[in-house]
Amino acid sequence: MLRVVFMGTPDFAVPALAEIVGAGHDVVTVYSQPPRPAGRGQAERKSAVQTFAETAKLTVATPKSLRNEDEQARFRALDADVAVVVAYGLLLPKPILDAPRHGCLNLHPSKLPRWRGAAPLQRTILAGDRDTAVMVMRMDEGLDTGPVCMAEPLAIPPSMTAGELHDLAARRGADLMLRALGALERGTLDCRPQSPDGVTYAAKIDKAEARIDWTETAAAVCNRIRAMAPWPGAWFEIEAGSRKERIKVLAAETVDGRGSPGITLDDRLTVACGEGAVRLLKLQRAGKDPLPAPDFLRGFAVPKGARL
Repeated sequence: MLRVVFMGTPDFAVPALAEIVGAGHDVVTVYSQPPRPAGRGQAERKSAVQTFAETAKLTVATPKSLRNEDEQARFRALDADVAVVVAYGLLLPKPILDAPRHGCLNLHPSKLPRWRGAAPLQRTILAGDRDTAVMVMRMDEGLDTGPVCMAEPLAIPPSMTAGELHDLAARRGADLMLRALGALERGTLDCRPQSPDGVTYAAKIDKAEARIDWTETAAAVCNRIRAMAPWPGAWFEIEAGSRKERIKVLAAETVDGRGSPGITLDDRLTVACGEGAVRLLKLQRAGKDPLPAPDFLRGFAVPKGARL
């Protein structure tokens, strides 16, 4: 069994940690980002990884930075065989990368070198990609530039949302990382440089990107809705009495139709786009639960000819 330092923060990383613990590896410390204010009361909330680790009786460290020498010395003193990094969210300086005997292995949910960076799952769907992958790579000082050790392809069905892809990649990635650790233990883990061709960067999602632009093609509008579901939620505004109300759209499909972009073509939430049309399938008003379109329309009628 390996001496492992695990480094992760959000719920995406929890399945990998659970698999590593379940396989019997010695997880000497779990690193996660510090608790942050969250919710209406802004009370400090522990990360999903810290919560799981404490439940599993694992030692947890939550430094704000790994750049200072004291933190780096503490990390080296753990005498780890390998560090497993899954959506940790803090930069790993070279002394940290070099400390474990076999370096640091990162789980990344994209088909590298495509979609290096912070938001690969959402960028993959926003771009209309039909497939992606989860990959284990050996980390270097670049942004997701290290050699790839293992990969597993993932198909993306036309209706799949970023949330659904997130869950699938987390499950498949956890299994892949466990297999990578097995290969590392046997001395058979083969890591190869990434191709210099096809590099793209997955910038962090800006909430402004969630506003639906009806002048885009119907396919692009659907991709935006899928990419923003469940967070932050693609949205449009509509007149509601004397004010405008923001409505989130969580699911849609392309349909036949044409008209002025943003105008409803019927009373079933079919909306004209720059090319083609979409039918909105699942919507949410502020402070309300998401509803299928027929239920939504019973409480909020949207007639033919409405401008969204």
